[in-house]
Amino acid sequence: QVQLVESGGGLVQAGGSLRLSCAASVNIFSIAAMGWYRQAPGKQRELVATLTSGGSTNYGDSVKGRFTISRDNAKNTVYLQMNSLKPEDTAVYYCNALRGFEQYWGQGTQVTVSS
Repeated sequence: QVQLVESGGGLVQAGGSLRLSCAASVNIFSIAAMGWYRQAPGKQRELVATLTSGGSTNYGDSVKGRFTISRDNAKNTVYLQMNSLKPEDTAVYYCNALRGFEQYWGQGTQVTVSS
């Protein structure tokens, strides 16, 4: 079982920055991939960014060049640095972990970008 706890969401003006954190309850070396997804009201959950244990990254088209995913192995934590935020980035952001054949989700953290 993997527990994921997100933090760092909040309200920010357009053009601003936020950093989300996702702390895992296990050593993240045991996790094949971790990532961030988001879901806006009335929309499907979508990929934001993923990071594999080997260091490969993948980003959603709408965030490329603005968001960066990274990790701190010593803290078992994955981060999402979000710059140049836009109102359309407003959503609940969820941390995700893939270990073996199972996926785990955090409880989500709200990000609101005002225009």
